[in-house]
Parts: sequence; C-alpha cells; structure tokens
Amino acid sequence: MKALILVGGFGTRLRPLTLSVPKPLVDFGNKPMILHQIEALKAIGVTEVVLAINYQPEVMMNFLKDFEAKLGIKITCSQETEPLGTAGPLALARDKLIDDSGEPFFVLNSDVISEYPLKDMIEFHKSHGGEASIMVTKVDEPSKYGVVIMEESTGKVERFVEKPKIFVGNKINAGIYLLNPSVLDRIELRPTSIEKEVFPKIAAEKKLYAMVLSGFWMDIGQPKDYITGLRLYLDSLRKQSSPLLASGTNIIGNVLVDETAKIGEGCLIGPDVAIGPGCVVESGVRLSRCTVMRGVRIKKHACVSGSIIGWHSTVGQWARAENMTILGEDVHVGDEVYSNGGVVLPHKEIKSSILKPEIVM
Repeated sequence: MKALILVGGFGTRLRPLTLSVPKPLVDFGNKPMILHQIEALKAIGVTEVVLAINYQPEVMMNFLKDFEAKLGIKITCSQETEPLGTAGPLALARDKLIDDSGEPFFVLNSDVISEYPLKDMIEFHKSHGGEASIMVTKVDEPSKYGVVIMEESTGKVERFVEKPKIFVGNKINAGIYLLNPSVLDRIELRPTSIEKEVFPKIAAEKKLYAMVLSGFWMDIGQPKDYITGLRLYLDSLRKQSSPLLASGTNIIGNVLVDETAKIGEGCLIGPDVAIGPGCVVESGVRLSRCTVMRGVRIKKHACVSGSIIGWHSTVGQWARAENMTILGEDVHVGDEVYSNGGVVLPHKEIKSSILKPEIVM
C-alpha cells in the first residue's frame, strides 16, 4: 500500500518554530510531527510514503533519509512548483500513487495528530465498496469547521456544510482519507480543494463514506492547539500504559522525558510536559503544559507553563515564561525576566520582561 502526506506550505501559524525547520519536522511529543504519521502507516503495512511538498523539500528529504532505513519504508517527494491546494498534489503525484495492484491509498494532512486507527479504516473501506472513505471526528464547536452530514448506520456521506451558523451536526473532516485510484481521474492538475471540489462530487454519486474516529484528534498547526494536542497525546499514551511516560516523586501527571535529558534536584514537572534530547533542567525548576525542545537549558528556579521553548534556547534563573510564550531556535531569556505570551524569533537575547503578548523581532 501507498500513502500521500500533504505537507504543503510555509507553516506560518507555527512561526517562529517554522523559521528553523519545515512544519512537519517541528518536534511534537519528542519526535518530528510527520514521524508520528509515517510510523502509523508503516505499522499497518504501507510500503511507500509520498510527501507532497512545496517548501524546502531538500531539508525534509535529507532529514527523512535516516528514518527511511530505520523504519524500512520508502519515502519519496512530489514537489509542487506552485501551491496546488489539497487536491492538486494528488494529480501531481499520480504516477507515484498508481501501480498495477489497484489498491486504495491513504492521504493524510501533515499537522493532524490522532491514534490513527488506519487498520480499522481499511476494513471499513472494504466493507462499504464505495470509492472513498474519510475519517470524521466529533467537535464541540462545529461552526468553526466544515461539517459532514452522513447516514449514521452506514456512514454514507450526504453532503458538506461549511461553517454552519445553525447546528446541523458535530462531525468534521479529520484530514485522513482512504481513496481508490479512480478518485485520481476526478482531479485536474491545478490548484484545487479536495474538501470543497472533489468530495462533494463523490458524495453526490453516493460513493463517499465516513468513519467516526475513535480516540483523540487535534490539528496541531498553531501553538494553542499544539499545547492542547500534547495533552491529548500524552493522555492517550497513559491509556495505553506506555513505558515512555516518566515517573517519580517530582513528576505530576503525564510527562515525557528523553533519556538523554538531565533534571536537577527539587524540580516539579508536569502535567503535560515533553522534555527533548540533551536538555538540562537545573534545580528547583517548575514546568507545566509545555514543550522543551532538543538542547534547551532551563536554569535554576525558572518557571515555564503553557509555552513552547525552541531548540537550543535558554531560560534564565528565576525567569518565568507563560501564556503561550513561543521561543524560536537559540533564544536566550535573561535571569529574572518575565515573558507573558512573547513570541520571539530565532537567535535573540531577551534582557527585559515582555509584559503583554507581542512578537519580538
């Protein structure tokens, strides 16, 4: 089986982290976002993953070469010279996706994190005999999304309603699809949307089916949702009794600590924290609801909550970072400095406090 991951554009919503690496390579739960998906695809027998990409393909491919060998899966790249939306990339990668087997292929949005029940999806797809299957997830606020109206018993999709003003349903497209090769005949090589142009046509012919996603789901393409997604992901590891979760008297709730990270005396860490490789957390530090990426140093008695600390950054002694503070790569926050929602671009030194949310260039 094959799969296409829609890697797409510049990742502007996750700046300043995406000023250093393409969005799918931003760490989430101590590994690049896209690796969660590639590992899930590999686990159910996908042998080749095609990345549809229009930004920094070299960086991406160089990085993933290592994993190709480790995971034993072929990773290739289909490069757009212009942004082609969510359907155009399928037409562009047609030759890579079609082979003699006639097997359906997966399509995933790169910033979606979930438990990826892909094996169930294959069975669902075979059972209904339609042309395409989409995963849907239930949300509390459907008015922010495109809502999928479907027949509950069979999953047959009737229609889509974009950002409904009145309640029509609470199931939205979760960005995970399983498509027969014939779907490619419906897509022209031009900028086009699979959600707005392709799926409604298949639904009109009664050949589109939706499966309700079990477990958690989050689009982690922006900081607030990234932090929420981390909580859901760690919670799901807890339910699976994952050995990856840290334990100890200084740990509260769900925490991931890379084995190469060093943690000092008298720290209190958690809930919902990921500490990456090579990090140094000095004594008396308090961390909650945050990600601390590779090579970060958090100095004595600092406090970080609800924030993302980018690679190789430093948070000074008695400093405090909270309220969605996002430090880009190699940012150094001075001793006793306070950041309330500061978004700091890479390679900067912060010597005075950021009292209200702002971008520091």
